[in-house]
Amino acid sequence: MAEKIPSWPKVTIRLYDDHNAEVKIAGRSHPVNHHDPRAAAIQLVSEQAAQLGRAVKATAVEADGASWPLVIHPDGQVDAIDTDPRKGKKPIWPIVLAMAVAVVLIAGTTLYITVFSKLGEGTPQVTESPKLPELPGPNVHADEFAPRTQPTGYSSHASWTVDLAEDSTPAIKPDGTEIAILTTDEKVAVFDANGKVLWQDKVPKDAENPVYTTIDGKQVLAIATPSTLYYWAGGGAEAKTVELPDSAKVQFFGKSPLILLGDESGAMVISGGELKTVPDQPRSSTILLAEGDRTLMAQYLGPLYWTQPGKKLLQVNLQPPGGAGAIIQVVSASPDYALALWTNAKNPEEVIPAVHSTASGKMVASCGLVRNGDTDGWDWVPDPNRKFAAWGECLVNLTLTKANTRRLPGFQPLSVSGSMLYGTISSQLWAVSPNWNKYSMKEGTTRPWGVIGKRAVLVYNSVLYALDPGK
Repeated sequence: MAEKIPSWPKVTIRLYDDHNAEVKIAGRSHPVNHHDPRAAAIQLVSEQAAQLGRAVKATAVEADGASWPLVIHPDGQVDAIDTDPRKGKKPIWPIVLAMAVAVVLIAGTTLYITVFSKLGEGTPQVTESPKLPELPGPNVHADEFAPRTQPTGYSSHASWTVDLAEDSTPAIKPDGTEIAILTTDEKVAVFDANGKVLWQDKVPKDAENPVYTTIDGKQVLAIATPSTLYYWAGGGAEAKTVELPDSAKVQFFGKSPLILLGDESGAMVISGGELKTVPDQPRSSTILLAEGDRTLMAQYLGPLYWTQPGKKLLQVNLQPPGGAGAIIQVVSASPDYALALWTNAKNPEEVIPAVHSTASGKMVASCGLVRNGDTDGWDWVPDPNRKFAAWGECLVNLTLTKANTRRLPGFQPLSVSGSMLYGTISSQLWAVSPNWNKYSMKEGTTRPWGVIGKRAVLVYNSVLYALDPGK
């Protein structure tokens, strides 16, 4: 039964003594002070289950560290899960307390007498880490890409395809080894390059698109809803959850999630699995992105600032490019890089767009002299692996330290897939390689969403196609 119950929200009941306990639901703490804390805790969880309209899984942890997995139902019924069914003797679980919520305190007292009071007896047993439930797999099969508008270098044959949730988009792991999607039956599913399902889990109806990001120093797959951020470390482990404040929005511009609070109330980062308020925001500065529990900010004319809970504010001054006068504006930022416009010291009608390191402020690349105003429509499109990027018509090879830019007049970058940068020149689609070679694409060509293994990922009519390389 427990295998069919989604892993969200994560619920932990931690008992401290005869009167105090703590219930954590989706990362939010609910202290309990009651003459029977076990019963009160069960009532709290059953009320949450009633709101969801289904049972929830919970882990009960005694003061001595012994832990027991439970299933708590909306009516107050409690089932216990046998964590080692191979043992010869019958486990004391499951004990079913089929009580209504109105008498859940009585149920809790009975549970204490029959179960929790025995948890302290003998040596506590270590339970296995919770694993994801076994769920029906999505329909994965080979197919042809009917529009036949695949990019150059790929055939129209897809070794595997799968349906996506309507209006959703996939997420490709930066190293190109796996891809995550939202399925049509409200799950997140992760595939390898050959279309094999690595793991899957149920998600709420209002789940947003999956994103690969970093939390507490580990790469994870994250999904945000209006109320909760879920993230999976992979390998079949259950999701961890962080409950979001009201009206908060999760931004993934940086290496880690940044939680922006409503009404310009600041921001929060995740540290140790919990939300921490971003401290020390300088006056008139803009919050740009998060990297772990650090947050990058910038004032309009610079400098940059890194702020981190429990540490002093760090100021980063930007190094001017050659021939520059004063800084005009810090334009934007992405992982490791900030973009700034500088005046030309010799000609006020020209500007110098420059890419800077967010760690040191040093100039990484200069786009040369540009007529004032011509950069207004320039977009910054970086490679997630920080090898190649374009800022408007300024192409940047981030693996080089010298002669690392090239101007492609009229180029408007759109996306990076594998080692190719895609964009348009006068509405015509082009692909550009890191060594500046450019390739004209046929009219109507579908841009790849990314590359997994050696296959190009295309999305058409809510279907993901993994196209084989051309022969």
